[in-house]
This record gives sequence, C-alpha cells and structure tokens, in this order.
Amino acid sequence: MDNQVLNFSIELGGGGSAAISDDAIEIDHSIDEDETPVMAAGGGASTSSATPTLYIPDGELDLEPYEGMEFESEEAAKAFYNSYARRVGFSTRVSSSRRSRKDGAIIQRSFVCAKQGFRNLNEKRTKEREIKRPRMITRVGCKAMLSVKIQESGKWVVTGFVKKHNHELVPLDQVHCLRSHRQISGPAKTLIDTLQAAGLGARKIMSALVKEYGGISNVGFTEVDCRNYMRLNKQRNMEGDLQLLDYLKQISSESPDFFCAVQVDDDHSRGNVFWADARARTNYTYFGDTVTFDTTFRSNKYRLPFAPFTGVNHHGQPILFGCAFLFNESEGSFEWLFNTWLAAMSGKPPVSITTDHDATIRSAIMKVFPDVRHRFCKWHIFKKCQEKLSHVLLQHPYFEADFHKCVNLPESVDEFESCWLSLLDRYNLRDNEWLQLIYSARRQWVPVYLRDAFFAEMSITQRSDSMNSYFDGYINASTSLSQFFKLYEKALDSRNEKEVKADYDTMNSAPALTTPSPMEKQVSQLYTRKIFTRFQEELVGTLTFMATKVEDNGEVITFQVSKYGEDHKAFYVRFNVLEMKATCSCQMFEFSGLLCRHVLAVFRVTNVLTLPSHYILKRWTRNAKSNVVLDDQCGSSVSGYLESLTVRYNTLRHEAFKFVDEGASSADTYDAAMAALQEAMKKVALALKKDGRGSITNGHIKDSIKDRGSRSKAHCDDGGSSNEQLSEDYMDQKIRELSEELESAHRKCEVYRANLFSVLKDIDNHKQQLAAKLHSVKLSLKDAI
Repeated sequence: MDNQVLNFSIELGGGGSAAISDDAIEIDHSIDEDETPVMAAGGGASTSSATPTLYIPDGELDLEPYEGMEFESEEAAKAFYNSYARRVGFSTRVSSSRRSRKDGAIIQRSFVCAKQGFRNLNEKRTKEREIKRPRMITRVGCKAMLSVKIQESGKWVVTGFVKKHNHELVPLDQVHCLRSHRQISGPAKTLIDTLQAAGLGARKIMSALVKEYGGISNVGFTEVDCRNYMRLNKQRNMEGDLQLLDYLKQISSESPDFFCAVQVDDDHSRGNVFWADARARTNYTYFGDTVTFDTTFRSNKYRLPFAPFTGVNHHGQPILFGCAFLFNESEGSFEWLFNTWLAAMSGKPPVSITTDHDATIRSAIMKVFPDVRHRFCKWHIFKKCQEKLSHVLLQHPYFEADFHKCVNLPESVDEFESCWLSLLDRYNLRDNEWLQLIYSARRQWVPVYLRDAFFAEMSITQRSDSMNSYFDGYINASTSLSQFFKLYEKALDSRNEKEVKADYDTMNSAPALTTPSPMEKQVSQLYTRKIFTRFQEELVGTLTFMATKVEDNGEVITFQVSKYGEDHKAFYVRFNVLEMKATCSCQMFEFSGLLCRHVLAVFRVTNVLTLPSHYILKRWTRNAKSNVVLDDQCGSSVSGYLESLTVRYNTLRHEAFKFVDEGASSADTYDAAMAALQEAMKKVALALKKDGRGSITNGHIKDSIKDRGSRSKAHCDDGGSSNEQLSEDYMDQKIRELSEELESAHRKCEVYRANLFSVLKDIDNHKQQLAAKLHSVKLSLKDAI
C-alpha cells in the first residue's frame, strides 16, 4: 500500500480525564473542561468542527498502523492509535518523546500499550502509596507500541510499530472500562448537570445514562468517573455562584435602577438568578412589543445555564431586556423567572414572545402570559431537524431544502397543509414521531399561521440579524462561568457601539432615492437607514405588479395585485378609502410593521402619494426613543394624502350617497336637502374664488340646483321637460365613455410596463447564460492546453 496522509478527527477530553483515577501516565497533557472527547466506534460522542476530520478509504475501516503511514499532526497520530486500540481491546498512553536541540520542539513521540514496562516497587513514593492502598499490578512488560517522527514537510510518519501483546486483550463490551477510552462526552455532561441539579445521585444518573445510550458499553465511562465529575462540578458551581453574586452586588451598588432577584429552593440549595440593568429596562419601554427568550446556551453544545431576554431596536439590531442563570429548569422555575422579568419591566407584557420548542417553557408562558402570542423559533426547529432526521438527510440530500420550502413558501393554510402531506408521502415519513410532534404544534412555528401577529421581522424566509443571539461571537461552547462576566461586558459594549453608529449614520447622511415618489422622500426623513432600505425595496417592487379592481361596494375597494401573467399568484388588498386603511392577504404589515409592495401598488393606482401616519410605526423611526410622536413631516403626510384627488372624490361620493338616501325619503327631507345643497354650493363657489379659480361651471351647477329646488313635488313626479332629461343623460353617457377610455389606457400602460420588465428580465437571463457559456469555453480551452 502506498503512503497515505490520514487527517484524523481528535478532541481532548473534558472532565473525563480529571474524573478517572489510575496510576497510568496521562495521554492528554492539556485538557479543556468544556471540550468534548472523541471516542472510537460505539462511543457515541460528537466531533468538533475545529479539528481535522478522519479520512479512511472505503473498505479500510479496520486499518492497522504500518511503518511509513503519515499523519497531519502528532495529535492525529495519537488519536488514530487510540482508536485502533479500542477496536483491538487495549488501553494506550504516551511513553517517551524526543525534543529538538535547536528550539526544544518535540520531534519524536512513542505511544505504547498501557501494560508496557513494570511498576518500580523500589521507588519511595510507590512504597508509600502501596502501604496506604495496595493496588493491582497492571504493567506486565508488553512491547506493543507505535512510534512517530516529524518530517521536513511538517507531517508525522510512523517509524516503528509493534502489534503483538503479551497479555489477553479486552472484549469489546468491556473496552469502556479502559482508561484511555473512559471519557465523558459533551451530551453526557449536560445530562449529568441537569440530573444533578434535580437532586439525583450518581447511581440513578448512571442508570439514566445506560438507558439513554442503550447499554453501559455505549456510555463510555464508569460510575466512579461520574461521581468524580459530579464532585468537580459541585466545586465549580460553588465558585461560580460566589463570582456571580459578587458581580451582581457590585453592579447593584453602582446603579440604583439595576434590578436583581434570586430564587432560593426550599432546601436553600443553588437557585435561579435574574438581573436587568437600567439600559435594558429603558429599552423595553421603547421596543418591548416583541421579545425572544433565548435558551440556546443550555443546549448540549453550551454548558452555561444562561438565558437572555432580547428584542429588536429601530435599526433591526438585537437589544437586551435582561438575563438569567437557570440552575433549575422546572416549570415552577420558569414561572418564577417570567413573573420576575415582568415585574422588572413595570408589569407590561409584550405583544409576542419567541422561545425554543419546549413543553415546559410553553406551560409556564400560558400561565404567566395568557394573552401574549407565543411562537416557537422556526430556526431552532430547522436545526433540530438535522439531528432528529439525520438518517433521512443521508438518504435524501434534497429533503432539507424541500422541508424549508414547505414551511416558508405557502401563502395560505390550505397550501401548507397540502404541501406538508405531499412532503411526508414523497419521503415516506407519515409515521415519523418527531414530524408528528412538530406538526401538532404547527400553529406556533409555521409562518402562515403567525402572520397576523407582530414579531418585528423583515422577512419570513430569511433569518434577520435581529434573530441571531445577542451574545453571538462572545459566549461559546468553551465559556466557563468564571469567564462569562468579562465576555458579557464586552458584548454589551459592542452592541451599544453598533447602535450609536447606526444612529449616527441615520442622522448625518441622507439615503439615495431611487424613484421620484413623494412617498419615498417622505419616509426617508422618518425611518432609520436600515428600515428605510427595507421599505425602499418594497416600493421599487411595486413596479413589477399590477393592481386591478375586482370589487367596489362604495366604501371598501378590493384589488387583485399580481405580476403580469401570474394571476394564479395574486394577492388581494382591501382598501377603505375613507379611513385610508388597507389590508393585504400577505399580512406583511401585521407581521413586520412595514407595508408590503402589494398595498403600495394599490396606493400608486389610487393616487395616494404619501404614506398615511397610521402606517408609520414609531418603533421603526429615528425618533423611536424620543417623546416626539413623529417629525413635522408626519403632519405634512396627513395633509398630503388628504390632497389626493381620489381621496377627495371618494369621500364626497360616499357622503353624498348617504345624503341622497336620507334626503329622498319624504317631501320635507327633500326640500331640506335641496336647501342645504344650495347653501353648500355657495360656500364652494366662494372657496373657488379665494383659490383664484373660475366659477362658471359651479355657477351652472348652482342655477341647475335652483331650478330643481323651485319645482314642486308634483313637478318632480311629471319628470320635467324631455330636453333637460335628454341633456343630462347625454352628459352622463359621455362621462362614462371617457372614464372607460381612461381606464383602458391605464390598463394598456400597465401591460406595456410589464412587457418592458419582462423583456429586460429576458435580456438579463440571456446575458447570464452567455457569461456561463463563455466561462465554460475558457475552462475547456484551459484544460485542452
């Protein structure tokens, strides 16, 4: 076999080595408490993305070491030999090493069977230990070993390998008892932490682990290791508690508005802690409409019992509303935490709250926040899918993409239900228990069921910056409680600086406008930079949509809004002209607080030139943190949209219809109505003169009203002269014809515009195809050369 370079995945054990007592020499010289050890086949541990990965050719999973074999590093060679030892049935340790005389770096290392050599019974320390506690003889002079040496290339090559042992090897079901293979994995640590916090002892915890992993050999360590880990864990907890309380006491003395509470158990053991500083409490008064309770750090990956409350500011950035350390995760503990947090936020609950998919948290929220819309984080469920359906993902590479499309793309409940059933049938997953579980909770995480509630999200299909954890980049899987406070302060300073920078950019530079729309100019002076950019995308997007009137009951007009030729993907907008309120079937405004392109397309065709004030949420404006309702431009926006000809016309028409119905009910009401109209027309004519506009037309109308008002009821019954009736009918007909022509011309313009965009899109697609072909030709020529 030719020499191969093996990139073997390794991680140094955490906690497991400290928990194991043996007289063997340590294999791992430096151990990080929070790293997860990689165990050989059957160990069930996870690997770290930061380490090299093992590559073994197909059919060579039982590969033996041989002289000349190469490794990327010394650690990779050690991990490979330990993995080989687990398969064969013996334990390993480091025997000797050689260092360079130039720089002192290790250039050669030997790994041996743990039974290599003999115990030195003449050594004083050995004699003293034997007197106190006699131990079994474990070293029998075994010669099995692996020696590696570094090359000039930087790779490590096997220079010696002895396979034969002078003792019996351990069966596979007993390998977990060998020292070099006894390591506590990250998931096992998390389970031990949780059960220890609940008051269980080592024996009961081991029983739970055996049941969880399907046998003692799959657990990977013994009950003694578990006891040692729990003892060390208790020591670390006591130290961390003191540090946490000291930190909170210091902050409380420096800030009178600092809020802190501790929940002490009945036995006065370790309790939960919550705190919120003055900035967090103030931010909640401005942006407390939607909250995320982040329990990511209590997952298997992170071992901190840390849970922050976060929200979204006017720049779409995450902000902090308080933090907790949860050492007890019972339903009662969560109830205490939510009630305590609510008290710190002046008793005002949010509109919505987002949490991880957890039955205990859900029960507590139903009790403390019965009227708050509760949502499970969709992105956490997507991540859980990779774990729960890993076997499906291996067999069907496209399942995950189809799963995301099924959740994100449907525009109606019926469409989602149909898509879900189709997905289950396509991959034969109707009996999958986890999919049944999340389907039963679909109303709390599938977007189509949540669009009627406010969550301050800019996109349903893409995860925004605000959804990322507030502490991303600061707290990670290796963060201990003692390190936490310094990183916590750094995260706060960084987030505050980013908000200051966004405020500065918004107030000291004007965004580029892309259309001549007065609405775009108006909101550019109101929204923050980030939110304006998002609104601008929707405004520009209206150019590709057509809005067609499909129903008009005199008060509410219904429009069908769709791209040209895509009526099957239409959205429906109901527009109340009198109240200047519109609702869209996509419900983007209800979900994010920004108007969608469909409503804006309707505003365009109805001549609504500026954005009505009730569609400008203060929480998205540059004045979100001030006591000013809106800038002066907001007042101009109200007068602006009232100046719309369509609004004036429809408002007058609606009021006139009601006036006519009531005025024609009797002779007396008719006379009163006519008198009121005459008086109104006098005021209108006077207003026209003040505006400097001619009043000939209005004078004609006044004379016509006077003539009609002077007629008696009998004269009205006679119907008047035939010439007058003919003249009025002719004018009405002409008006209808001109209106139809105008509407037809408008439709043609929309078609021409849609066709133009279609042509431009085709040109762009053709351009991309040509570029791809050109790139392909270049690669072909390069390969030929």
